[in-house]
Amino acid sequence: GQIKIGHVAPLTGGIAHLGKDNENGAKLAAKEINAAGGIKLGDQTFDIVIVGEDDKADPKEGTLAAQKIVDSGAVAVVGHLNSGTSIPASKIYSDASMTQISPSATNPKLTEQGFKTTFRVVANDNQQGGVLANYAHDALKAKTMAIVDDRTAYGQGLADVVEKVAKEKGIKVVAREFATDKTTDFNAILTKIRATKPDVIM
Repeated sequence: GQIKIGHVAPLTGGIAHLGKDNENGAKLAAKEINAAGGIKLGDQTFDIVIVGEDDKADPKEGTLAAQKIVDSGAVAVVGHLNSGTSIPASKIYSDASMTQISPSATNPKLTEQGFKTTFRVVANDNQQGGVLANYAHDALKAKTMAIVDDRTAYGQGLADVVEKVAKEKGIKVVAREFATDKTTDFNAILTKIRATKPDVIM
């Protein structure tokens, strides 16, 4: 009488609020489907049950969470939130022939691996990065740009695309700095960037 669907996101740590939002959305969808009579397959009716796991936004934890979802008997998974966890987990889901739909992983590598089970519902970094660079050029008329990223799979991947497209548009990248996703003090980076006098900072 139940169909299990996995959900994996960071439920603890610095971006747990994003993961909880995603998980709450999945639970709400299941609740609404069940309240409307569930899923009918032939003459049987099934309730949707969400099986949640916490990947802590960490690639190693992501693969452990993915294996738990596969072992749970879930038929599909919504997740992971981050590119850095989605990419390694996608191999585990592919090997288990389990459909994976990431609500937010944008690194092109996720789907470039060619797994027939891997999907995303948002634009990838090539599309997002292109839009950012084009906006800087076309709308802001920027001639120079500084780029800062947090060295995560998402941050660096997006920044790389912005840099590539910006250069193609004739924007000079005068600084390329990085922090981490734990950095809270950006004074040193901003002091370096200020000296280069960029028209725009990404």
